Amino acid sequence: MVKRETNLVRGGLQRSQFKETSEALFLNSGFVYDSAEDAEAIFKGEQTGYQYSRYANPTVEMFEQRLALLDKSEACFATASGMSAVFGSMMCQLRAGDHIVSASALFGSCRYIIKEILPRFGIEVSFVNGKDLKSWEKNIKKNTKLFFFETPSNPCLELIDIEKVCELAKSKDILTIIDNIFASPVLQSPKDFGADIIVYSGTKHIDGQGRVMGGAILTSSKFKEETLKPFLRHTGPCISPFNAWVLLKSLETIELRVNKQSDQALEIARMLESHSNVEKVNYPFLNSFNQFDLAQKQMRKGSNMISFTIKGTKENAYNVINKLKLFDISNNLGDTKSLVTHPATTTHRILPEDERLSLGITDKLIRLSIGLENIEDIKNDLDLALKY
Repeated sequence: MVKRETNLVRGGLQRSQFKETSEALFLNSGFVYDSAEDAEAIFKGEQTGYQYSRYANPTVEMFEQRLALLDKSEACFATASGMSAVFGSMMCQLRAGDHIVSASALFGSCRYIIKEILPRFGIEVSFVNGKDLKSWEKNIKKNTKLFFFETPSNPCLELIDIEKVCELAKSKDILTIIDNIFASPVLQSPKDFGADIIVYSGTKHIDGQGRVMGGAILTSSKFKEETLKPFLRHTGPCISPFNAWVLLKSLETIELRVNKQSDQALEIARMLESHSNVEKVNYPFLNSFNQFDLAQKQMRKGSNMISFTIKGTKENAYNVINKLKLFDISNNLGDTKSLVTHPATTTHRILPEDERLSLGITDKLIRLSIGLENIEDIKNDLDLALKY
């Protein structure tokens, strides 16, 4: 069987009649047919062929197939953004009167969808402590259709036992959607632990260079064809062929980038943990992390994401962020450039204060996305910024 590194370079490859070296960019909205009969057969599904780039596109298909190989999933549907992937994965199957159970520790926009938007469609919602299996079980109802969670969570890197939650879901005929954005498909394969649906923001590690928006939903071929595709094709959150091409090319280097970034992040996390002005470091592969054993079980490395609480006040946190020279202040993540953000006032700003605090998102929390700069330069930059 072809190994993962080879699939990242050659998986899903479709060459045109011109025999190009690099994957072709089909930057077109529609396609033509040889005859009216062919058009009818293609629309009926009796003959293979492309109809419209909102439905399918050769460049988009190459990206979908390559990502599916990396993620160990049967099928993939690329979307315009990570949030359209999250929303589409839910709404393609939920109806008024259904119930969803979600972990509380979520990215702000994910939480907004579940807490504010889904109830408008008559969908019931329950939030639980994702680390507590009994909490998941206790909140199951007769009309529960979905479990949703992210692991590691944004921004405190809280972990959820994928295998145990998925086992519980399957025993109750509930589907599980996992947001695998922080770990990326390089470091964690939720499919190995029983996940039904996996969502990604291609804007993060998959692109990795801050260029394009994109998202993806990974699932079974049956679910894609019967449930997901009809919803997404007709509601239209399609990815542009150009964005899909950028993401496709980025997959060639994702393994190299994410592994290097994660190795550097572990060094940075250890440095921060020993710093006199740091109160707490959240990083799954630190021995002191309270879910270290679970991290070892379901992650290959700890990711390039770190969050830490400083000693002092919000003003001290701002001062640290503003003094950093190598880190760009940005709410994006997974980039080759190191990034820093203040979650309480950016990514999780819309959460009520009591909810933020219950999740550990205080005014003293700083989130880092470690890039590919020289490790000593990154350490020196942080060390200087933390002197106050």
